[in-house]
Amino acid sequence: MFRNDRVKETLDFYYKTYNVPSFIKDDPILIPKSYSKKQDIEITAFWTSMLAWGQRKTIISKSKELFGIMDNSPHDFILNHGEKDLKRLEQFKHRTFQGIDALYFVDFLHRYYFEHESLEYAFVKGIKDEDEDMINGLIGFHDFFFDSENAPKRTRKHVATPARNSACKRLNMFLRWMVRKDKSGVDFGIWDSIPVSKLLIPLDVHVRRQAEKLGLLTRKQNDFKAVRELTGILRTFDPEDPVKYDFALFGMGIAEKETIRTLK
Repeated sequence: MFRNDRVKETLDFYYKTYNVPSFIKDDPILIPKSYSKKQDIEITAFWTSMLAWGQRKTIISKSKELFGIMDNSPHDFILNHGEKDLKRLEQFKHRTFQGIDALYFVDFLHRYYFEHESLEYAFVKGIKDEDEDMINGLIGFHDFFFDSENAPKRTRKHVATPARNSACKRLNMFLRWMVRKDKSGVDFGIWDSIPVSKLLIPLDVHVRRQAEKLGLLTRKQNDFKAVRELTGILRTFDPEDPVKYDFALFGMGIAEKETIRTLK
């Protein structure tokens, strides 16, 4: 079992430094924080996390553009849109996410929210009692999301699954937002059926770089096996809330960039 008190102290320091309300203003979580209705929070959090690649400023800007098309009432739009409303979505684009993908997201969410009050069920339905983490919840959600003859094949690349050994960074970030509960006010913690202990670290190149420097990760590929390896180590520091250290690893990356910028 991995043990290093200095590493834990470092992670705890950066966790406390960045898991604060001031973190919100520069992070994509700013978008769902603009809403109060539970369904609006879920929809904007899910969609924003799916668009979360590239610079944070761009992600926030494109998300504002997207929900502006929905008159900043996404749940109402999802349930009550007409053909003219959908036309406005056809021109939306962020990197490789295009109008055809946006239209299918609306199609799924329209069908889903007519039957369910919360998006939580879509992730809970695949979880097994003996599961240590969210692997089956993530696989189940992906299969559920695309269980339609209307699902474009190209849209599948925008919703990851462990079945393809994907790191599922964006989905894991979304789940952190929805599930984690603490007093900082950053994560929402509005879902109750998923234990925080089952969450997995949102792994991207920046998080893995810091994890490697600390000796927390040996696997070289950015895949689901690496996610499980890193989360497993972080569980030794906090078995009940391992992904709180996402703030720390991300924050260490920011601190490193600021140091380099200062030196220049």
